[in-house]
Amino acid sequence: MNIYLDIFLTFARVGGLTFGGGYAMLPILQKEVVEKRGWVSEADVMDYYAISQCMPGIIAVNTSLFVGHKIKGARGSIMAALGVVFPSLVIIMLIAAFISSFSHLNWVQNAFAGIRVCVLVLIVNAIIKLGKSALIDWVTGLVCAAVLLLSVLTDVSPVLLVVASGLVGVLYKGRKEAKKA
Repeated sequence: MNIYLDIFLTFARVGGLTFGGGYAMLPILQKEVVEKRGWVSEADVMDYYAISQCMPGIIAVNTSLFVGHKIKGARGSIMAALGVVFPSLVIIMLIAAFISSFSHLNWVQNAFAGIRVCVLVLIVNAIIKLGKSALIDWVTGLVCAAVLLLSVLTDVSPVLLVVASGLVGVLYKGRKEAKKA
């Protein structure tokens, strides 16, 4: 199959199966581009995802641009972004056409309640998977705990938290490597 079509269809699957926003996308993205196709590593996905959260725009689109670029450059980015957006565009257009006719029905409200629970489970699953590969020593555990506390208890910007965490990583790893030399 043409690689660009494969990129588009893969990201269309990710976009079409992601309910609940960018956080819910992570396990599906990891399964599709890391496990099934081996286009990028799990570490790459984590890095792209972290950077995408700090950038303006939609996390899914930003992440798809990074992954697409890694696979096939600028054209890969374009196909990945178009793929991840296409299902949402179609679904939103269909829902918008009919939502006012059905939103008051109990079964529709109950379906949305069930979907929210499912999204929560997908997010927790992504957190567990990320934690297994990200928490590699006491420093990463400490950074994780500090960022969790700061994000829950304060209004510190997520961008600032990511930048500060990156600086801690650079300083810690640099110091560790300097000791080895």
